[in-house]
Amino acid sequence: MSKPIVRFAPSPTGLIHIGNARQALMNALFARREGGVFVLRFDDTDLGRSKREYADATEEDLAWLGIAPNLVVRQSERFALYDDAAERLRISGRLYACYETPEELEFRRKRQLARGLPPIYDRASLKLSPEDREKLEAEGRKPHWRFRLDHRNVVWHDLVRGPCHVDCASLSDPVLVREDGTYLYTLPSIVDDIDLNISHVIRGEDHVTNTAVQIQIFEALGAQVPFFAHINLLTTASGEGLSKRLGHLSLKSLREAGLEPQAVASLAVLVGSAESVRPIADLDELARLIDFDHISRAPAKFDEHELEQLNARLIHEMPYEAVRERLAALGADAGEAFWAAVRGNLTKVVDAAQWAQVVNGPVTPVIEDRAFIDTAIQALPPAPWDAATWKAWTEAVKQATGLKGKALFLPLRLALTGLDHGPELAALLPLIGPERARARLAGQAA
Repeated sequence: MSKPIVRFAPSPTGLIHIGNARQALMNALFARREGGVFVLRFDDTDLGRSKREYADATEEDLAWLGIAPNLVVRQSERFALYDDAAERLRISGRLYACYETPEELEFRRKRQLARGLPPIYDRASLKLSPEDREKLEAEGRKPHWRFRLDHRNVVWHDLVRGPCHVDCASLSDPVLVREDGTYLYTLPSIVDDIDLNISHVIRGEDHVTNTAVQIQIFEALGAQVPFFAHINLLTTASGEGLSKRLGHLSLKSLREAGLEPQAVASLAVLVGSAESVRPIADLDELARLIDFDHISRAPAKFDEHELEQLNARLIHEMPYEAVRERLAALGADAGEAFWAAVRGNLTKVVDAAQWAQVVNGPVTPVIEDRAFIDTAIQALPPAPWDAATWKAWTEAVKQATGLKGKALFLPLRLALTGLDHGPELAALLPLIGPERARARLAGQAA
């Protein structure tokens, strides 16, 4: 196989979400693995709704995921290509003018349904004479332009779904150009795929029904048809489709919530595949796991709780150097020993700030049995303290009080940290240190 050229083609009309990230990653990582080219193409022909701020946010989101396009193009800068292609289709007789109003088309659709006929366009405009067209245009009507489909069976091999076919006689001739001369999605997308030599179109399965039409347009323009891979769509855990309206699932919101890009990428790529969903820290390794032959046909459900679990598993394995600067920015860089002590209790890196506060204070101790804590103070080992101090201390307190298990450990944790849960005190105690520990055991906020 020659080096693939693939594209991710969002419309910059809002923030991209994790479902968009799934498609972007599938394309970018496939190109990465095969030594190919990843194109970011902004489908911004809708000049009224498209915003540069959303395009910039998309590039920022992709950079956060660790994927950088080899080329960025904008459809708003490429209208001359679409005009040329449309004219070629007109000359060849494949693009023809239609004058029906939406109301007229709806009336015909209902009439066909009432007769038990498929509600497809009847190609009435093909029967118009030049005089008929002149009369309609004199009335102020402007044409929209439809692509004339060949009524034949279009067959292709989908890299995910296998052999596919559509009888185009069952489809309406699609509108490619609106009355005002603006383009719908289809023609600019195909013209760009041709111009950019896109070899593989990897996209959501919601586009499967468009594929036969698009294959005919590729062929009408004399172009080679790319390979298609239609991947299952990501839904919410309840099965709801994702959209830009679900702001809390945008990549920006996930990033601001403190989630790791590797966790987001791992879930976005692996969910709905034969691979078990697990945290993959290295994008090259994640790219090797993409297998179009083993992507499920069922919707892939995105579970926010599962994402948090993946995030935690990643953090639990993170070396100190990977987070040192982020800890410093949080005011929570208490050193490598601190990170080793607390990371196993974190869901997000930002949570380390709480445990830095526990170590450095001030902490308000919780003391429920003053006599027990006084005994514990008497049993404190001398400095310096190390990883063995906690065991030596609790053994001494156990001997002095006869308590064990939770009755022994929980009162000490409450007095030292003010909390009933947290990292192992064997690791925390040396970080808290003798001075602060004694003060807290004495009931002081330290």
